[in-house]
Amino acid sequence: MATRTDRRAPHVADSHDVIRVHGARENNLKDVSIEIPKRRLTVFTGVSGSGKSSLVFSTIAAESQRLINETYSAFVQGFMPTLARPEVDVLDGLTTVITVDQQRMGGDPRSTVGTATDANAMLRILFSRLGAPHIGPPGAYAFNVPSVRASGAITVERGTKKAVKATFSRTGGMCPRCEGRGTVSDLDLTQLYDDSKSLADGAVTIPGYGTDGWNMRLYKESGFLDPDKPIRKYTKRELHDFLHHEPTRMKIAGINMTYEGLIPRVQKSMLSKDKEAMQPHIREFVDRAVTFTTCPECDGTRLSEGARSSKIKGISIADACAMQISDLADWVRGLDEPSVAPLLAALRQSLDSFGEIGLGYLSLDRPSGTLSGGEAQRVKMIRHLGSSLTDVTYVFDEPTTGLHPHDIQRMNDLLLRLRDKGNTVLVVEHKPETIAIADHVVDLGPGAGTAGGTVCFEGTVEGLRTGGTVTGRHFDDRATLKEKPRTPTGTLEIRGATTHNLQGVDVDIPLGVLAVVTGVAGSGKSSLVHGSLVKGRGSVDTGVVSVDQGPIRGSRRSNPATYTGLLDPIRKAFAKANGVKPALFSSNSEGACPTCNGAGVIYTDLAMMAGVATTCEECEGKRFQASVLEYRLGGRDISEVLAMSVTEAQKFFGEGDARTPAAHRVLERLSDVRLGYLNIGQPLTTLSGGERQRLKLATHMAEKGGVYVLDEPTAGLHLADVEQLLGLLDRLVDSGKSVIVVEHHQAVMAHADWIIDLGPGAGHDGGRIVFEGSPADLVAARSTLTGEHLAAYVGA
Repeated sequence: MATRTDRRAPHVADSHDVIRVHGARENNLKDVSIEIPKRRLTVFTGVSGSGKSSLVFSTIAAESQRLINETYSAFVQGFMPTLARPEVDVLDGLTTVITVDQQRMGGDPRSTVGTATDANAMLRILFSRLGAPHIGPPGAYAFNVPSVRASGAITVERGTKKAVKATFSRTGGMCPRCEGRGTVSDLDLTQLYDDSKSLADGAVTIPGYGTDGWNMRLYKESGFLDPDKPIRKYTKRELHDFLHHEPTRMKIAGINMTYEGLIPRVQKSMLSKDKEAMQPHIREFVDRAVTFTTCPECDGTRLSEGARSSKIKGISIADACAMQISDLADWVRGLDEPSVAPLLAALRQSLDSFGEIGLGYLSLDRPSGTLSGGEAQRVKMIRHLGSSLTDVTYVFDEPTTGLHPHDIQRMNDLLLRLRDKGNTVLVVEHKPETIAIADHVVDLGPGAGTAGGTVCFEGTVEGLRTGGTVTGRHFDDRATLKEKPRTPTGTLEIRGATTHNLQGVDVDIPLGVLAVVTGVAGSGKSSLVHGSLVKGRGSVDTGVVSVDQGPIRGSRRSNPATYTGLLDPIRKAFAKANGVKPALFSSNSEGACPTCNGAGVIYTDLAMMAGVATTCEECEGKRFQASVLEYRLGGRDISEVLAMSVTEAQKFFGEGDARTPAAHRVLERLSDVRLGYLNIGQPLTTLSGGERQRLKLATHMAEKGGVYVLDEPTAGLHLADVEQLLGLLDRLVDSGKSVIVVEHHQAVMAHADWIIDLGPGAGHDGGRIVFEGSPADLVAARSTLTGEHLAAYVGA
């Protein structure tokens, strides 16, 4: 009889326990070859720009996604984004990758926290089952589903053709007035025209409506209006024809044109477009002329009257979505209905996940476009926390961004939970608290840009500490408290602030010092600084320069030279040295290579197959016409200058024949924010989040303002770079500026002259000042969560 033994030879399937990368050359990577253990937590560290994102996102995650896409039919692939194969020789052992990045969530006005997760969908089903009065299926409670009614005839082909009368109706929850947006827009007519003037005298003040242009010729020669009569003297009929007339075809100067009222014309030509894509003077006009007010019909809830009338225990779906999620979770726990027990259990789990991840202070009706990068990333995590998937690879981009030290431990627990379910977790991170929990560390560097792109260390956290790399040397760095903080030169008074969750806050923010506003995530920091100080700057004597975390708008043609305005003095210097027009030295203008239109590459669409980008053969990727490259400045042509790093360009434009003070000043500011390694012609789309934040800071440093408001400037900064940032903040203050920083990083708190701590909790549990004073006093008192963590940080 055969006997069974537990000692078996390992199965060959169990041998695939690493992700093997060999010869990675994406962006600045220099033939990187590493092995990453599966089902472990691996943290990738290194200075900003060292190649972390290039390895994790642009190589590992990108190739996994490309291989998954290739499993679909060519027809389906035609509807997917085209992905090129990364520059790498071998990638073995890949699993399905789920990327949780910090890209802002869609700015669509109907996208909310509830619709971005499953919570809203489950609530709609719940109300369709239990709501009284019953008004219809789940769509009747959805603010993005309109009510539709139609009738007509359909032909049924069954034997002999037969026409059947049919009616169709669908009950949706969308408010008919605001169409589910919660706000209605209104045009300020005084910004459209001056009613004391006639059309001939230039009454219309809209950009593009000059007295001699076709737009105005249409109105003056239409026959509907008297062009010499002041608008305020128009009859009611004339005013209607001027502002609201329906589209009418007519001939003017022998050309067929459509005449319509000024308001619908402006709405179609300007207000229906993406504001960010408009030219600056058009955007400025739209900001002036359009006012957004809460919809008077739905009171901002986005829902129809029927959807608001159906309630469960006195609560409508609008009330539920407006609740703080932690309160909503308590309300759902109080519901006990056996017929929907599985639904209630799933909804409770989803809502509890918000609390676990530190987002219990949000509400489901919060527009997703208003979330910070860190909040957006954590919202994306919600759907993965309860997932039954195992053996997948989760990739995170600095998940601790925007988190108070108190919340970082909670995030660490979540990362470990994902790992313990049998998943591979890859994290790009700078915070030592998260690096400390890693099973495996990969440190890239040693520098940034061309000075990086190599693996300096692989191993355990303890090995990193003693490994001698930049990260290892700075791992245990601690900023010290100032012995003598600066003395304020004045104060900015904020009185009765009630933005969002602020509870009538009164606070004096000192001027002439480095002031830090801190508190747990959701405590009201941004509401206080951006909602009360920046927006209320009209009452402040000195100008306020605000550098927030908004994304940089830019295409693949945009680069640091165009974004910072550096290209203008460079073009003028080339033009002056060669006696030609500045436009020749712009790849978006006259000097562009005609074959690739100045892009440097040619994008080929292969229909249902993946598109490809190939270097332009005409200009060899230099983006300019050959004739333009004959013009030189200091011995270099324009393409060679744009290929320089900030440090190289700073030296080039600082001395010799190419000396250009205007360009040198911009480059100095880029060096000040630790971006010396960036190529000035590098596309903005290739920059990391931290690099973009510092690029914005460098640009704003040129503005003449007395008060600088910075929103988490340490985002994306390596431990070694934080010290440099503190030096930059000191230089700003010492030059006579007042610097107010919204920040969680303990090094910035310790270095501050004054701290304002909000809390004690998040959402309606926050919104109050729990401490004002010097960092030393906060550490001594230990009266708040921030005080406890700061005391532990400085070793007090």
